[in-house]
Amino acid sequence: MISDMKIEDIIGDYREAELSLYHSITRKVYYTEIETPYPDGKLIVSSTNPLGFITHVNRAFVEMSGYLEHELIGAPHSILRHPDMPAAAFQDLWNTLQNGEKWQGYVKNLRKDGGFYWVKATVIPNIRGGQVVGYTSVRRKPSRAKIAERIQLYRTLS
Repeated sequence: MISDMKIEDIIGDYREAELSLYHSITRKVYYTEIETPYPDGKLIVSSTNPLGFITHVNRAFVEMSGYLEHELIGAPHSILRHPDMPAAAFQDLWNTLQNGEKWQGYVKNLRKDGGFYWVKATVIPNIRGGQVVGYTSVRRKPSRAKIAERIQLYRTLS
């Protein structure tokens, strides 16, 4: 089990959850009901290696996640996984990417301080010489209407 979140980093009343990640890894997380609104006009950009470990982040990613850049580089992208996100969403993401296709979706991300933020994500495989060498994700501000739709949908998925 990964237990990298620290209670002293959490702001406000929190709950605990145990997430099942890929490769039978579990992670204990602490989360709150505090939302950080996505700022207008910013794009969050990150890149990972083929296994999903972060290799690049931009300033907006650092600001929204609450992590320092050196805490993000080398970490699995699942460091942002919020317990309200259904596993089916990430299964769809990985299935789509492994077919060499672009994936788009709405994601509720977990911040280091236990809060959350919603994004509209686009993820593309980076292909060089016919091989996937990593993935690039660009996130933008989602509409409140789409967030409301996804909250209802995700409650019905496992």
